[in-house]
Amino acid sequence: MAKFRLLLLIHAHQPIGNFESVFENSYQKSYLPFVKTLEKHPGIRIGLHISGPLLEWMDQKHPDYFALLRQLVDKGQIEMVGSGFYEPILISIPPEDRVEQIRRMSDYLEKQFGRRPQGAWLTERVWEPQLPWTLSAAGVEYTLVDDVHFLGAGFELADLFGYYLTEDLNQVVKVIPGLKRLRYLVPFGRVDESLDFLRRAAQAHPAGMAAMGDDCEKFGVWPETYDHCYVHGWLDQWFSAIEKSEDWMETGLPGDLMASYQPLGRADLPSASYTELTEWALPTPARKRFHALLQEFANRPDVLPFLRGSFWRTFLTKYSEANLLHKKMLNVSAKHRKLAREVRRGLPLRRAVDQAGVHLLRAQCNDAYWHGVFGGLYAPHLRAALWRELVIAEKLADAADHGVPSYAEVFTLDFDADGREEMYHVSESYAALTKPWDGGTMVALDFRVSDVTLINSIQRRQEAYHERLRQLGSAAQPATAGATSIHDATRVKEAGLDRFLRYDRWPRHAFRLMLFPTWKKCEDYAELKLEESAAFAGGEYAVAAGTPDRLEMLYQAPFTTRAVLKPPEGKLLHASKTFLFSRTAKGFEIACHLALSNHTGEPLRLNAGLEMVFNLLAPNEADRYFEWGGTRQPLRWAGAVPGGELKLSDEWQNVSITLSAAGAREFWVAPIETVTESEEGFERVYQGSQILPIWPLELPLGALWTGRFTLRVGLARPPAARKKE
Repeated sequence: MAKFRLLLLIHAHQPIGNFESVFENSYQKSYLPFVKTLEKHPGIRIGLHISGPLLEWMDQKHPDYFALLRQLVDKGQIEMVGSGFYEPILISIPPEDRVEQIRRMSDYLEKQFGRRPQGAWLTERVWEPQLPWTLSAAGVEYTLVDDVHFLGAGFELADLFGYYLTEDLNQVVKVIPGLKRLRYLVPFGRVDESLDFLRRAAQAHPAGMAAMGDDCEKFGVWPETYDHCYVHGWLDQWFSAIEKSEDWMETGLPGDLMASYQPLGRADLPSASYTELTEWALPTPARKRFHALLQEFANRPDVLPFLRGSFWRTFLTKYSEANLLHKKMLNVSAKHRKLAREVRRGLPLRRAVDQAGVHLLRAQCNDAYWHGVFGGLYAPHLRAALWRELVIAEKLADAADHGVPSYAEVFTLDFDADGREEMYHVSESYAALTKPWDGGTMVALDFRVSDVTLINSIQRRQEAYHERLRQLGSAAQPATAGATSIHDATRVKEAGLDRFLRYDRWPRHAFRLMLFPTWKKCEDYAELKLEESAAFAGGEYAVAAGTPDRLEMLYQAPFTTRAVLKPPEGKLLHASKTFLFSRTAKGFEIACHLALSNHTGEPLRLNAGLEMVFNLLAPNEADRYFEWGGTRQPLRWAGAVPGGELKLSDEWQNVSITLSAAGAREFWVAPIETVTESEEGFERVYQGSQILPIWPLELPLGALWTGRFTLRVGLARPPAARKKE
């Protein structure tokens, strides 16, 4: 009598740019003990996917781990499973890059382990109906998604104990449903609970197959799971229980099981991912309503499959910062593909083009493009790592395209695909993207000499989980009763986090003109109580001139802050903002000329500020600091600085930023800090600093005021031994 089969597909991943300590801790607490435990149980066979960034790190730091994996591969206990090498969300990158990512992983695994992978792990199980064409074109025979993918298409749970065929444009792939119930029982339920589940499945489907695909990190890295899985022996006990069930059940390598079973039929699946991600992708108000519905119908299995959130792409609508990073990647990819077609292999430029391609693929690592308990959009070091890869890739591509050491150009284009055009100034030293329609602000600014992006902050928004934090209040971290799923736990890493919940009026761009009442103080600025004129801060500026070294923008509107009476109809305050771009020996300079002309019909008394936003990442490190007049403060510092000049230095990234504001009374400085949810609980994260030079103004009727602000970017003092962020 045929046995019931259990297919286990385990996924291990660390993103590009993650801390060295996280890699090492995850290795010691999860990746190594998991495989060591597996080695003790020769009757257990699994599919194992390790992402490219993690494979490269292991190869460098723990090559002995590869030797252990090779032994288990040769013994038939492990089948290495492919994917996109740098763990991209496949549907988010161009088709050519999808195939290249998968082929690079297949080549790597074949070289290291002597076998070309048959299957591919699907990052975050993000599925869209056109994926079979990509997977098939890259030589992928099978992949795994969640049971909710099938249930949303009308399948019954009883139909999911096998695999199906799906296709796009007649390109066919085998798709395996991973069972959510099993995913939640392992390792958080008792061993006998998961065995009872499998026994009931075997009785209902005697020759069938149950599949589970999940993260290796839940076996040791998630809170409390190391003790649960290894100190108290849950994983060893579970493997032993499976081996003892050999009379009715056995595990199998995914490829072998795909070959030994016939497909259950054809499945056309909708766009989907696991349930939690589809909830995270929703805008906050909708997410709250959706979550309430899930709770209301939690005991209605007949209803739950049809309660579906959004899909992965919605993150690009929900978070403009994710969309900007994504569109930067697409723009760089387009540049690279164009060059790759034009530069023949063997020519000197080919090497630069190939190097640019590697950096581009690394920049497609998924984590910093979205946010949930796992997603890393709110992690500045992960965003910065992808920006760095894109800065390098674009710099190499532009240099190869121009063929000369020095150049400057400007483009007018809809850079971020929102229907409105931006201005993109590029040279060998910088790349600056300006949004005329959002207050004439600078959205992104890259320092190509040190491969650093300088703005890279994030707008503080209401998130659905903030309500849980408010309910928790200033309570200390709650005690935990053993290992639980991170989806079910509420933990805080710092007491009183609710006091940091504040929400930005504007995206965190640079060069935003702030006109506000004269009695406002630095504390008001830090607490977002400036009451600045919305029209001049975020209005649509008209581009009067745009050349490679100059950008002039104009705006006029009634001046209507609460501090000033609304002027008569047709009486306007005129503003102009002119950027002058120039290159220096090891950097660049952007001068911003401001002009305000009072045609409101009455004298005006107000403060003018030009907000700058910079993120140099680690706010408490000694090699990153503010500096003025012999005083030095860490990046998390807040306060007022006498006008004139303020400097930010980052010796680790080797960048120095000097701000000069002629005639300004002072600079106001405050950190931008988000409160976010992660695997380890709620935490406060530094997202850069907001800096506002202040000019007190008295503008008689018809008067003209002009101000000059200069941003100079160059190298900091040579960095010490470069340590991981």
